[in-house]
Amino acid sequence: MRSILAPLQLPLRGIAIGATAAISLCAAGLSEASDHLDTPTVIANPSADIGDIYAWMAPDGRHLNLIMDIVGHSFSDKLDYALHVDSGRALGKTTSSIVISCRFQAADSVECRAGDIDIARGDPRNPAGILSLYDHFRVFAGLRDDPFFNNVRGTRAAYQTAQAALKAGASVDAASCPKFDRATSSMILDQWKHTDGGPPKNFLAGWLTSAIVISIDLNVVNNGGKLLAVWGTTSTTDKQLNRVGRPLTKNALLGLFAADDVGDQHRAVPIEDEGL
Repeated sequence: MRSILAPLQLPLRGIAIGATAAISLCAAGLSEASDHLDTPTVIANPSADIGDIYAWMAPDGRHLNLIMDIVGHSFSDKLDYALHVDSGRALGKTTSSIVISCRFQAADSVECRAGDIDIARGDPRNPAGILSLYDHFRVFAGLRDDPFFNNVRGTRAAYQTAQAALKAGASVDAASCPKFDRATSSMILDQWKHTDGGPPKNFLAGWLTSAIVISIDLNVVNNGGKLLAVWGTTSTTDKQLNRVGRPLTKNALLGLFAADDVGDQHRAVPIEDEGL
């Protein structure tokens, strides 16, 4: 049986690196190089802490690939892990939504539902994944190496260079992105490419995350149109604990919020977040 993971490995790594660069460069002028990634509630419960969300089209043009990385090394039987796919015909104007939610009874027992359209039950640890009842999606869940090449020290050094330039008077545009001169931009990129002045080091090498991997029929998730918006949540029966959209969003943007506002950001839905 064909593994669900084999066609996902290369696109996953490519998307991770590209998204990191795109998000962090713009955010560098806005945030302190913050170490905190989540609320105290989520930090205390790694099984609820979403590391990143990935979404991309399969080469066949008929399936959407989705991944939710959880920081903890196991899933909780007390949490709902959900991937939300909103669809529409115009950017920022979605008209239809579907939620793909998974609940774990144990590491070898999961139930995932794609709205009220299809359901999958069984042991999700087989690389081939579990095929849903009506063949609309396939799901794998288990430990996988974190896909980011994350040069943490180089990133922090780049942030510090950007912050120093801003404090020295560098201007920002209407979107609050910095207008660095060529020399400053080159210095920021150089810091990002190195670790303590030497070759870049991947501080996430060998770091295992709990990954939920789903491949779902495109016609199940695009009822509102061809433009898709994807975000993930972890929730208990009575409240939402964590919410993530783009890869590395938390690392790059949480420094923009006061401590009391971070929890509100995680409990909200995207339409309530005008600033993100």
